[in-house]
Amino acid sequence: MANLRDIRRRIKSVKNTAQITRAMQLVAAAKMKKAQDQALGGRAYSKHLLQVLYDIRKNFRDELHPYLEHRPGNRELVLVISTDKGLCGAINTNLARKIQAQTSPQADFVTVGRKLRVLCEKLGRKVIADFTVRDPVPFGETRPIASFVGKQFLERNYDKVSIAFTNFYNTMRQEPKVVTLLPLQGHRPDEDQAFEMIGGGFSLEAHKSDPDRDYEFEPNPAEVLATILPLYLNYEVFQAHLEARASEHSARMVAMKSATDNAQKFIKELTLEYNKLRQGAITSELLEITTAMKAME
Repeated sequence: MANLRDIRRRIKSVKNTAQITRAMQLVAAAKMKKAQDQALGGRAYSKHLLQVLYDIRKNFRDELHPYLEHRPGNRELVLVISTDKGLCGAINTNLARKIQAQTSPQADFVTVGRKLRVLCEKLGRKVIADFTVRDPVPFGETRPIASFVGKQFLERNYDKVSIAFTNFYNTMRQEPKVVTLLPLQGHRPDEDQAFEMIGGGFSLEAHKSDPDRDYEFEPNPAEVLATILPLYLNYEVFQAHLEARASEHSARMVAMKSATDNAQKFIKELTLEYNKLRQGAITSELLEITTAMKAME
């Protein structure tokens, strides 16, 4: 059984840990609010961008732009967005499982974030490029990433480009997703969604009934399509980073709150054990004193 000194040391150690996790919880909460607002705010632009893209593209064949070309090969490039730091729950582990389940075993990787880059290297998977993105996410730092994967697809080094990230739903719910980025995915009859939109989708029926949908393109739809597709690629990569960063801070805040609560519970248990041992020691000393007094009578 531990003595009183050992228990006091353990209580002090757990209190110090609780102070650290509490501080990390507050920092993550502050970053979480900004990241969530940024991610949710970007979805409206992404939605309207996809609606315009749908209206332009419905009158053209996929062969009119390389980004729309579906190829028979199975060479796949996966853009993975993970975290640089840990202590954020199981989001990196869940994302790794999703990647293993939904990507080709021979796929190559472009990584953002240290955690899954290290894992890919340990598993012997080929990482052809690694990028670093600051927090909060600037659009200018995600554009080179989109340009790189787009160039790999245009040069026919790969037949498919996917993006793996953690999609943000709310503070308590973040889910890993693997979305086909290139070639651009069109509407599927069995889904009420026009495109695989990062962060969500939009109702095709509601869009068709929109009275403000009837507009003209200048100089012509083909040139607008050639301009908007690179913009779409850049923004979807940017939005995926926003979703991943909001998920990271939310998961870290929840994890640190859980760690703090567990530490407080452990402190109570140790304090109770300490008081029991201390009371037992006091009772033992009183018995010894009483026994000694009776022996002297």
